[in-house]
Amino acid sequence: MPVACAIIPRFQLLAAIGEPSSMPAALAPEPGAAQLVGEVSGPAEQLGVRPGMRVGEALSRSPELVLVPPDPERAGRCWEIVLWRLEGIGAEIESERAGEVFFEVAGLRGLWGGTGEVLARARGEVGAPARLAAAPGRFCAYTAAREAQDDLSPVVSEGSARRFLAPLPVSLLHGRLEDGDDLPNELERLGIDTLGRLAGLPRDAVADRLGNLGLAALRLARGEDEPLRPRRTWEALGVELELPEAASGQQLERALELLIGRLLAHRGRRGRALRALRLSARLAAGGGWRRKVALRRAGTERDRIAAVLLPQLALLPAPATTLRLEAVELGVAGGEQLALSAPKEQRRRRISEAVRQARAAGGSEAVLRVLEVDPDSRVPERRDVLMPFPEESA
Repeated sequence: MPVACAIIPRFQLLAAIGEPSSMPAALAPEPGAAQLVGEVSGPAEQLGVRPGMRVGEALSRSPELVLVPPDPERAGRCWEIVLWRLEGIGAEIESERAGEVFFEVAGLRGLWGGTGEVLARARGEVGAPARLAAAPGRFCAYTAAREAQDDLSPVVSEGSARRFLAPLPVSLLHGRLEDGDDLPNELERLGIDTLGRLAGLPRDAVADRLGNLGLAALRLARGEDEPLRPRRTWEALGVELELPEAASGQQLERALELLIGRLLAHRGRRGRALRALRLSARLAAGGGWRRKVALRRAGTERDRIAAVLLPQLALLPAPATTLRLEAVELGVAGGEQLALSAPKEQRRRRISEAVRQARAAGGSEAVLRVLEVDPDSRVPERRDVLMPFPEESA
């Protein structure tokens, strides 16, 4: 099924700087993250600096490189407007980072015509700097959009994804793997500089040297990808508090408790429980910060919500001038109905709720179960398979 990708080059860098820079610039690593640069400006790219490169190597290639503190709060707020526009044309979108969005084309053809017409309509909603492409999978669509010209929207046909990816550099894997931002650098040190070379390696050899992370990269290089996980459309539900002066410590804790009370009293909640929240802040030193937190059990207990959110304030890299709390995912309306039931039934309900919470935080593939297929097989891959863990039968 064709997947469309729309990206705005250097969106997060422009959100942090405010305007295009004529000097070599790159996004600095977030506090506590791997020491790798983020998006880079055009002049820095011409000097050989690329996203995902180690900070030391980037500075050696461009000693005048300016490291810009990232501003995920501002970038996310600006990007949310673009996502609302795409949802307005009927697209079911998936967007894990600002400046990049995916959606399936098939369901939109009946509204706007063929794949080219759908991409043209999406380009009109995203804006002129956007680059769009369509391909059989998420990663292939992303690489095609990066390689696209500003006024063209290439379409990679079914079955040709691996051939299209083969000549492209492995550096495109940066940001595509969970906790694997440094993997492209390791692959380049091993002499594997293109996706085609990676795709040609034996699966066993990759698993032995690079583990599960290497296998995930191998699947992407071969054009294999997971289905999209579109987000649920929801009414914007958030509260914000401007602090009279840069606050930290106990002042921020009191401000967060006030925001929790305002969010619970918000008219738009309509009695629904809170399942996942997003906490963001504007920093006094410039830039922004944000974190998404999923509750173990959907609810409206103020003390339990505060116990989950308060530890996040310790991750703030600097004092804040504005604090914002948003409801990312809501549960059903009304409270839980208590009933007399056996301990086994109570345990089943708790596991079922834990599965839903894990999927709210990590997606539909966050919880899987092992199903025995052929336990006597001499091939390990044939003995067991991974299946989605059923919520209701937990």
